Amino acid sequence: MQTFKVDGMTCGGCVGAVTRAVQAVDKDAKVEVDLATKTVKVDSKVSPLQIIDVITNAGFEARTAH
Repeated sequence: MQTFKVDGMTCGGCVGAVTRAVQAVDKDAKVEVDLATKTVKVDSKVSPLQIIDVITNAGFEARTAH
């Protein structure tokens, strides 16, 4: 499972947008979003850079979390 820090998420609509963006590149991806900590956990075969790319294209600022 990969963890990303995603800024700009404020509501359930944001959660849906991030989830849809990730699942557009991997329909089988498991996506867990935590609005309180602004983190997104993704279980996917897609590379972390590609996930960051699709989340960014959805209008959010994403980076890997350490």
